[in-house]
Amino acid sequence: MNEGQDVPAKLPIRERSSRPGGGGRHRRPLPVSLPADAPALVLAVPGAVDDVVAELASIIRVDNPQLDLRLISLSDGGADLSKEFSSIAAERAGRGLNPADGHAGAAIVVPLITGSHPRVMRSVRDAAAESEAPVTVTDPLGPHPLLAEALHVRLAEKGLARADRIRLFNVTSPVDGIIVATVGGDESARAADATAVLLAARLALPVVPAAFDGRPTVADAADRLRNIGASRIALAPFVIGPEVDHDKVAAAAAECTGCASPLGAHEAVARMVTVRYGAILGNLTEDFEELGEEFSEG
Repeated sequence: MNEGQDVPAKLPIRERSSRPGGGGRHRRPLPVSLPADAPALVLAVPGAVDDVVAELASIIRVDNPQLDLRLISLSDGGADLSKEFSSIAAERAGRGLNPADGHAGAAIVVPLITGSHPRVMRSVRDAAAESEAPVTVTDPLGPHPLLAEALHVRLAEKGLARADRIRLFNVTSPVDGIIVATVGGDESARAADATAVLLAARLALPVVPAAFDGRPTVADAADRLRNIGASRIALAPFVIGPEVDHDKVAAAAAECTGCASPLGAHEAVARMVTVRYGAILGNLTEDFEELGEEFSEG
C-alpha cells in the first residue's frame, strides 16, 4: 500500500533533457520523417484486436503517418506474431534491405500491456526466437506518469476524482481511497505499486495495488483501505482492455463504491506506444517534466 510514504525502488527516473529550448507538452514523441529502413512497429495485443485496439491504432497512425504499424493478436499464443516477424523480414529483403539493418532490426515489438505481465512477455519473446527474425522487444508501456494521468482522467470521468490535481490535503475528494488493479498475476500487482505512488501523488489519497488475476486481490486491497478508515473506495483498472476478462472487472467492482473505465484508447496509451518505439530507435529520450508530457529527441 502507498500512503505517500513508501516509495518503491523502481519508480521512473526523472531526467532533464540536455537540449536547450524546444520543450513543451505538445512535442512529438517521434520525428516527422523516418528513414526508409526504419523498423516496423508491431503492436502485440494480448487478446482480440477489437474496436479499442483499432481506435488506438488510428490515433497512432494519424499522429505518425510515416510508421509501418502492424497489429497482431496473441490469442493463439504467439504463432501469428512469429509469422508476422518472418513476413516483415522477407518484405525488407524484397526491398533490397538487410533485415538486420540498424540496431533495432526489422521490427520493434511493443507489448500492449501497462506493466509487468510474465505470460505476455514470454509469448512475445518466444515468437521472436521462433521466427529467427531480427526484432527488438520493448518494455511494457508503464509505469509512467502519463499513464497515471490517464487513470486520473478515467476516474474523473466517473465522478470518482476531481478533474484537477489536488495540491492541498484539506480539499474534499469524492472517495477516500483508490485501488489500482492490473492483470498478470502477483508480479504484476507488485509492479503496479509504482503507478499507485504516482496516482497518490496526484490525488493526495491512499492508493493500493491489486491484481484481477492474482494477489493481493481487489477484495484484499479494499480490506486494507477500510482498515485505515477509507469507506468510499474507487477501483481504477490499470488495463487497456483486450488483456482483461471484463467479467472479473465487474465482479471486483462490486467491492467498491465506483469503478472507472479501463484506459482504452486514451491518447496517453497511444503516446506511450510511440515513446517505447522511439526509445529503441534512438530518436527519443524521456523527460518526466510536467508528468512525462515533455519529450526531446536524443
